[in-house]
Amino acid sequence: MGIESLLVFIIIGAIAGWLAGLIVKGFGFGLVGNIVVGIVGALIAGWIFPRLGFAVGGGILAAIIHAMIGAVVLLVLIKLVKQA
Repeated sequence: MGIESLLVFIIIGAIAGWLAGLIVKGFGFGLVGNIVVGIVGALIAGWIFPRLGFAVGGGILAAIIHAMIGAVVLLVLIKLVKQA
C-alpha cells in the first residue's frame, strides 16, 4: 500500500467517522477516534455487506457511504455496550 492509498484510506475513514458521529447523536470520539471508527466501520461493512448480498457501487463516494454505514453500526454497538 502506497502513501497515497493510505492517505485516501484515512480521509475516507475521517469523513465516514464524522458523518457517523453526526448520525448517532451525542456520541463521538473526536477527530482521531472518528478516523479509527470510520476505518473499523469500513472493515466491518466490507466483511458484512458481501455476505448479505448488498453492494453500494464503486468510487470514492460509494466507499464513503460504505464506511459510514459500517461506522454507524459500530457506534450504535459501542453505545449499547456502554449503556449496559
